[in-house]
Amino acid sequence: MLEKIREGSQGPVAKIILGAVILSFALAGIGGYLGQTTEQPVAEVNGVKISQTEFSRAFQNERARLEQQFGEYFAQIAADPNYMAQIRQGVVDRLVQQELQTQLAAELGLRVSDDSVRKAILELPYFQIGGQFNNDRYLQVIRQMNFQPDAFREYLREEMTRSQLISAVAGTDFALNSELTNAVALQQQTRNIDYVVISKESLQQNVTVTEQEIADYYDLNMSQFLAPEQVSVNYIDLNAANLTLETHVSEADVKAYYDQNKAQYVEPEKRRVSHILIDNSEDDDAAKAKAEDLLAQLQQGGDFAALAESSSDDTVSAEMGGDLDWIERDMMDPAFEDAAFALANKGDFSDVVQSEFGYHIIQLTDIQSQQVKAYDTVKADLRAELERTEKVNAFYEKQTEMGAIAFEISDTLVDAAEVAGVEVQTTALVDRNSLPAPLNTPAVLAAIFSPDVLEDKMNSEVIEVGDEHVVLVRVKEHVPAATKALADVSEQIKARLVSEKASELAKEKATTLYAEIEAGKSLNDLVTEQSLELRQEAALTRQAYTVSPAIVQHAFKMAHPTDTPVVEKVDLNNGDAAIVALKTVTNATVEDEIDAQLKQNITMTQVNKNYMVFIEALKANAELNLPKAQAATE
Repeated sequence: MLEKIREGSQGPVAKIILGAVILSFALAGIGGYLGQTTEQPVAEVNGVKISQTEFSRAFQNERARLEQQFGEYFAQIAADPNYMAQIRQGVVDRLVQQELQTQLAAELGLRVSDDSVRKAILELPYFQIGGQFNNDRYLQVIRQMNFQPDAFREYLREEMTRSQLISAVAGTDFALNSELTNAVALQQQTRNIDYVVISKESLQQNVTVTEQEIADYYDLNMSQFLAPEQVSVNYIDLNAANLTLETHVSEADVKAYYDQNKAQYVEPEKRRVSHILIDNSEDDDAAKAKAEDLLAQLQQGGDFAALAESSSDDTVSAEMGGDLDWIERDMMDPAFEDAAFALANKGDFSDVVQSEFGYHIIQLTDIQSQQVKAYDTVKADLRAELERTEKVNAFYEKQTEMGAIAFEISDTLVDAAEVAGVEVQTTALVDRNSLPAPLNTPAVLAAIFSPDVLEDKMNSEVIEVGDEHVVLVRVKEHVPAATKALADVSEQIKARLVSEKASELAKEKATTLYAEIEAGKSLNDLVTEQSLELRQEAALTRQAYTVSPAIVQHAFKMAHPTDTPVVEKVDLNNGDAAIVALKTVTNATVEDEIDAQLKQNITMTQVNKNYMVFIEALKANAELNLPKAQAATE
C-alpha cells in the first residue's frame, strides 16, 4: 500500500488537489488572514488544536468559492443564518478531516521530498506565463496569499502529503461488474407517485407576529444583525506603466541602443532535416541491425524519402518522407542534434545515431544561416523597451521622493501626491473585503487596519502591490462593526417569524392529514375535502427536476407497495410539507453494455462513499473535542 501511496503523490489526482488548493487561495484573497484571533480553538484532534485563525481562513476560502459559483444570488443565500451555519460546520468538519489525514501520514512516516515540492511548484499553471514557470509570477501569487517562499513550500508539502493518502484510497478502489449492473438498474428505476403539497405561503394569513416576539428574537439573535466594519481611504496609486515621460525616446536613441546590443538580435542557424526512426524499445539488437541495413541501402543510392515512408517508426513524419521541418539548437535530443548540425551539405545523411527514442538516420534537406534581425523589424520593440526603462527609472525616483514626503508630512497625502505627479484618490465607505484594486491585497489591508494608520491617522509606508506598482494609504473615515438598530431590522425579523410560523402550521396540517390516512381515509378523499391539488408523476426518476428534491429522495426510500399504495409525510427544504403516495415501482433491465462514462461515475460514487468510511474510521479512533462552531464574520 505504501508503494501505491508514493505513486499517488506524483499522479494526476495529486496535481488536481494541489491546483484546487492554489485556486482556493487565489479566489479567497486575504480575508481570513486579517481576522482577529481567539484563544478558543474551533476543534481539537488528538490534542492538536485547530485555531480560530485557521478556521477563518478556510471559511473565507469557502465563502469566496460560493460567491463565484452563485454570483449576485449569494447575498440572498448568505442572508439565511441556518445556511451559513451549515457552511461553517462543513468547514470545521473539513479541517478535522485534514488534521486526521496529517496525523495518519506522520504515523506512516510519509513525507514529500524537496525535489517533489519544487517540481509541483514548477508545474502549477498559476505560476506560469506562456506555459513556462515564471519566478516573478510565483512570488507575486504567494505574496497575495500572504506566504513567504519557505512557508509556502512547507504548506504545499503538507497538502501533498495528505494527497498521498487520498490518492491511495481513490486509486485502489474498483466496482465489480455485478455492482455496476445493479447500480445502473437502481439508477434507471422509476416510481409512480401521487402527492400533495401543503404550502406555508397559503397559511401565512393565519399567522400573527407581535412586537414583543420581534424584540425577543432580536435580543436572542443580535449576532445575525451586525453591520460590518467599514472604512473610507485616501490613497496614492503610483504605477510605472501609467507614467508619462517628460521627454520622448528619439530615433537616435533607439538606433544607438540597437547598435550596442546587436548580439541580442541574432537569429540562430536553422536546419531542415528528415529522419528515419527505428524503435528499440522491444529488441535493441534487432533495431540497430535494421537501422544499419537501411543506412547501407542509402549508401548504395536508395531514396531517403521512400525508405522513411516504408520503414520509419515515426509514422507522422514518415508520411512526409521523414521531414521534421526546421530545427534549432537545444530543440532536439543532444545526440540527434549534434549529428544534424554536423552535416555539411544539403542531401547529406548521417550514420546511425542512437537517442532515447531509438536509432535514427538523419538527412539534411535545407540550411538557413545565422542572420541578424534588421533594425526596422525590431525598432518598435526597442522603443517600447527604452520607454519602459525610462518609466521604471522615473518610477523609482518618484517612489523615493513620495515616501520621504509622506513620512515627513504624515497628516496628509497631498504633498506626496504632488511630488509623484498623481492625484489623491478616495474610496467610498465600504467593508474591509470590498475595497477596490489595488487596495484589496493582504499588505495594503494590514497597513490600513494597523494602529498607526487606523487609530493615529498617519500615512502608511510605501506598499508594493505589483511590479513597479506601489500605493500609499491614509484612513479618511472608519466605522467600527456594530449591531444594527431594532427599527432597521424589524421588518426582516417579522418576515422571518411569519415564514417560520407558517412552516410549522404546514407541518402540523400535514401531520393531521396523514393521521386521517392512517385511520383509513384515502388521499383522494382528503384532496377533495381540503381543496388541495393532487399532483401525479407516473414515471418519476431519480434525476427528476420538476419535483421537489426532498420528495424525489423520499419517494425512492419508501418501501415497495403491495396491494395498496404506501403513504408517508415529507418535510420539504423550503418549509412546506407534503404527503406522498407510492403506487407502483418499475424496475429497469440492463441488457446493453454499460457506457464507459456511466461506469466511471458509479465507480467514483463508490470511491467517495468508501473515502467517507475511511474518514469516519479515523474519527472513531481519534480523541475529538468539537466545541460549537463560533459565528464567523460575514
